[in-house]
Amino acid sequence: MTQQATTHALDPITVEVIGAALSSIVEETGEALVRASYSTNIKERRDCSTALFDREGRTLCQAEHIPVHLGSFLDFIPMVLADHDPAEMQPGDVFVGNDAYRGGGTHLPDIVLAEPIFVDGELVAWTVNLAHHSDFVDRAHAHIYQEGLRIPPIRLYRAGKLQKDVQELILLNCQVPRERLSDLRAQMAANRVGVQRFQELCERHSLDTVLASGEALLDYAERKMRAGIKALPDGSWRFEDVFDNLDLDSPLPLAVTVTVAGDEISLDFEAPAQLRAGINMTRTALLATVYYIVKSVIDPTVLPNAGLARPITVNAPHGSVLNCAHPAAVNGRVQTCQRVADLIIGAFAQAVPERVSACTNSSCTVALFSGTRQSGPEEGNYWVYLETIGGGGGARPHAEGLDGIHVHATNTSNLPVEALELEYPLLLERYELVDGSAGAGKFRGGMGLRRVYRATEDCMVRVDISRNQSRSWGLQGGGEGGHGSYATSPETDAFDRGAGILRAGEWLEVVTPGGGGYGAPEEDAEPTTHLAAE
Repeated sequence: MTQQATTHALDPITVEVIGAALSSIVEETGEALVRASYSTNIKERRDCSTALFDREGRTLCQAEHIPVHLGSFLDFIPMVLADHDPAEMQPGDVFVGNDAYRGGGTHLPDIVLAEPIFVDGELVAWTVNLAHHSDFVDRAHAHIYQEGLRIPPIRLYRAGKLQKDVQELILLNCQVPRERLSDLRAQMAANRVGVQRFQELCERHSLDTVLASGEALLDYAERKMRAGIKALPDGSWRFEDVFDNLDLDSPLPLAVTVTVAGDEISLDFEAPAQLRAGINMTRTALLATVYYIVKSVIDPTVLPNAGLARPITVNAPHGSVLNCAHPAAVNGRVQTCQRVADLIIGAFAQAVPERVSACTNSSCTVALFSGTRQSGPEEGNYWVYLETIGGGGGARPHAEGLDGIHVHATNTSNLPVEALELEYPLLLERYELVDGSAGAGKFRGGMGLRRVYRATEDCMVRVDISRNQSRSWGLQGGGEGGHGSYATSPETDAFDRGAGILRAGEWLEVVTPGGGGYGAPEEDAEPTTHLAAE
């Protein structure tokens, strides 16, 4: 049966069943990656993502993990296909890459592994995963060459055989190679699950039916997105905000104009030129952020595949902070992604305020610790601990903002206290919600978090905080959220732009921003109270 004939014969129930099966596959591969991983960043914080792509490199389904990771997926398969002849690919081939300019990535710690799926000798799809490898620390961020090892899409496995020289090249450039090797093996195991489950699906329903259903699911996502856009009022809405963090002397102006015309939507961004700092976004990072937030506002039930992007046009000046050119540094690009997400919400709030929240904490607050073990069985070994910390969510039209959560383009977890203190020379002395950080309103914004770390051994620290000068805005008369900030013990040497050394016994406090409120505060409203975070 040909694919065209199968398309005509498909019924909606079959398409729905196969769509659910694809979603199940990417969720299972994600769980396999988390369970098999070694580093706390993946096994505890779940800083990873999984997806399936068709043979041409179009997204069939992405698991509900980290929205910005789609940016590292979008161009990866097309780049593999451009550099490697598909006719020469074999079962068991695995491609690895991370580069923001020649590897389809958005920053270097996010390493992608992609494996082609063969059925009856034919390349029919790809299983792809990404893991954030906590490495490449103690570096500058003036340009991409300072930020770590750049990997274009190359074979890590050839017909199931490990290319040891490639693996050794990667590990030699990593500061914690044991973790990297173990996590790469977990990524391999997860992809094997994806291959097997997709092949089983084709065996159950036939290859032609699965491929035709994939096409139908792309078209269905497009139809749903177009219908959702068409239900919006036609018009243009412009919104301005600023981006600030510790790398900047003064906030950067950003703006977006969202235009709805019939069943299509365009987003035109205004941004300053790219900087010699790690806050620049690649175009794929911008696209991933836009697709996530537009889908969330217009119709959250739209399938997460390439079809949803067809009615969306995105423009940003090439060589700008939001669409950077080689060799701009990109390590902290998620901070800018967060601000872009709330920038778009600000524009939508003018057209459909009942569909959006007030501004979230607009940040992905990062605390990065590293050092050499000074005692115990690991003495002499280098260690790296990365944590992203939640903040306040924006208040909603009918409910308060959520407290101490990750928002928008990031979706990781805080590391549990027990795991932190077991694996690293750090103690967590305070972990709580921050009084007064929530934006006032009929519905208050979410509260930010405070975490206080005390070093038990000397270590290096880098803190990345946004909204340290600006505040998260409220809607419909709601108040602003609190600032993000950090502080150290009095005896600690001065930090330079959030980076410095903690000696044993010294502490670091990190406070994340709160979310904006929604609606004018009621006169008899009670103030927010302090609660210890679980």
